[in-house]
Amino acid sequence: MDFPIFHIDFIGNRMLIAVDAILHVIINHALAVGALPVIALLELSGIRTKDPRWDRLAYRLLKVIFIITTTVGALTGVGIWFSASLINPAAIGSLIRVFFWGWFVEWIVFVAEVSLIMAYFLSWQSSGRTPEAKLKHLRLGIFLAIFSWITMAIIVAILGFMMDPGNWMSERTLISGVLNPMYFPQLAFRTTLAMVMGGMTMICLTYLFTRNDLPFRTTVLRAISSWSGIWMLALIIASVWYYQVIPQHMLANIPVAVTTQEYVSWNSSLKWLLTIGLSFVGWVLWSSIRHPGQVHGAKYLASVLLLFAMLGQFERVREFIRKPFIIGNYMYANGIRVEDYPLLQRDGILQHATYAGIREVTADNKVAAGREVFEQTCTRCHTVNGINSIRGQLKTMYGDKPWQPEVIAAYIENMHGARYFMPPFPGNKAELDALSVYLASQQKRATAFNGAQTNGIPIPDKISASTVYGTLPNLANPHGEQQ
Repeated sequence: MDFPIFHIDFIGNRMLIAVDAILHVIINHALAVGALPVIALLELSGIRTKDPRWDRLAYRLLKVIFIITTTVGALTGVGIWFSASLINPAAIGSLIRVFFWGWFVEWIVFVAEVSLIMAYFLSWQSSGRTPEAKLKHLRLGIFLAIFSWITMAIIVAILGFMMDPGNWMSERTLISGVLNPMYFPQLAFRTTLAMVMGGMTMICLTYLFTRNDLPFRTTVLRAISSWSGIWMLALIIASVWYYQVIPQHMLANIPVAVTTQEYVSWNSSLKWLLTIGLSFVGWVLWSSIRHPGQVHGAKYLASVLLLFAMLGQFERVREFIRKPFIIGNYMYANGIRVEDYPLLQRDGILQHATYAGIREVTADNKVAAGREVFEQTCTRCHTVNGINSIRGQLKTMYGDKPWQPEVIAAYIENMHGARYFMPPFPGNKAELDALSVYLASQQKRATAFNGAQTNGIPIPDKISASTVYGTLPNLANPHGEQQ
């Protein structure tokens, strides 16, 4: 409400960040966190055996990691900041205020991580001149792996907080935010999954890079498979632990979400994917430990792709079951704080939205005012004609018969009870009616819906000037005190 609304209708805000974030998480887990310990282990094996083939293989694998993490990984990481700030600035602003020092530390660790991977990769070929230099180089790799994990460990605290803030709701401290109920279970799950993903990715690349030395391939594959197999057992335990601490109201989204067959399929597919995927990966690892020379490379590649799909599906479902909140029990997915709802439902959201072009609903401006309400309350998740379009939802519900504004209004007014994952409507009765008129008008002729990046912003008025970030002006107070 304090910022202009950014919106790209054909893809939608949530899909925009989802594509970028999932790609970044896959690279981070599989390469930055999971694969770097394998590289250090291979380098250590080369030092112990005095066999240069271990060192050459480790360097080739590290080159792949270095190129991908410093290009696509770095760009998608920055992309998350840009997209999150555009799509839901109120949410990212709240998280920055809570985790300012956590993010400060994370950026220091990240800079150290970038410096370490550059030093580790660029000094590799010159590090073999003496045994002492090689041991120092190995320490660089160990520190790099540790710093990469610390970066993830800090971010996981924020992700856990968004699902369940825990005692932070009453204590409002950084420590209570970090030590939220989801933190350690999710950290255990992501750590073990990253190690399995990293190990399997390195196995797949090792199979490719050692095709001209089959005896050495067998030795390396057995070593990495044994490492990954240990983490696979830990992943099973961590998965059960993580599932057990998910808040009940999130698990209850399935029976509460009446008619949301799409979500039921997500949940079902996730369980099947986890079960079949982990079983297949476990079987491939076991076969690779016992008979590494007899496992075809296609099985390794299939295991890597399954793990990537598992992580992507996990992120998708995790984001969904958190709803109706973007920050559990503190802020709804529409970017409005729970504590602000009474004021907004009394005065109307248009009276408090800094960049609203219409402040009052009249008989002559219902469609235009409804569009403003839709922009303020719905576009964080919905489009008009694109992915997760509101027209598609209404057509599924009401078909081709004329859409009645009063029927739509009755549904929106009660949708949170029928579909818990949908936030309650935050505006007043006049705005609810205007929104319903606007939605009904889209049945026959859907108008193009553009965000502030295309339409610009309205000229600031006295309400805009009276709004301070993080507060809402109480318009019923003649002295203009903030609420």
